[in-house]
Amino acid sequence: MITAIVVSILALIASFIVVFLTYKDDAPKKKEAAPAASADTAAVSGGSLSAPIVGEAIDLSQVKDEVFSSGALGKGIAIDPEVGEVYAPCDGEITTFFPTGHAIGIQADNGAELLIHVGMDTVQLDGKGYTPIAKQGDRVKKGQLLLKFDIDYIKSQGYTVVTPIIVTNSDDFADIVPEASGKVTTDSKLLTLIK
Repeated sequence: MITAIVVSILALIASFIVVFLTYKDDAPKKKEAAPAASADTAAVSGGSLSAPIVGEAIDLSQVKDEVFSSGALGKGIAIDPEVGEVYAPCDGEITTFFPTGHAIGIQADNGAELLIHVGMDTVQLDGKGYTPIAKQGDRVKKGQLLLKFDIDYIKSQGYTVVTPIIVTNSDDFADIVPEASGKVTTDSKLLTLIK
């Protein structure tokens, strides 16, 4: 019995030594994980959007329209305008400019698909109070005037002019970070896109 135990132990030791000396790992070695990029670096890689309107930035959840406030259309922010002008928040192309003038879709050069929706239910105005300056298909540069709208007229018709700015392809980004609060101008950074 003792001989069997000794032989078994020696066989295990011999097997271990043979495997240790002859083993070769055929699996590719994993590269060391790169250090996590800082939020600033990540933000730069995705780009940012400037405020398209002068006014007061408000959280999207405060918009009195569930389609926007719930984030169903995408992440973003809203502005309560003080000046009735919409400027391009980035370089890109106008993919949609509603005939009523109340909403503009932009394909940004940084990959974001934007919707700027001036007011709630303002499609009912059938274009009254809106003066488009640009048109669908135009290439636009950041800061370029796209639309003028009459704040007083729109309000006098019983509509709010609170304007959501939505990244409709939010799922293409790791995050959409609102950067603005309080008063914003067209020079203010509004949203940071993180890829």
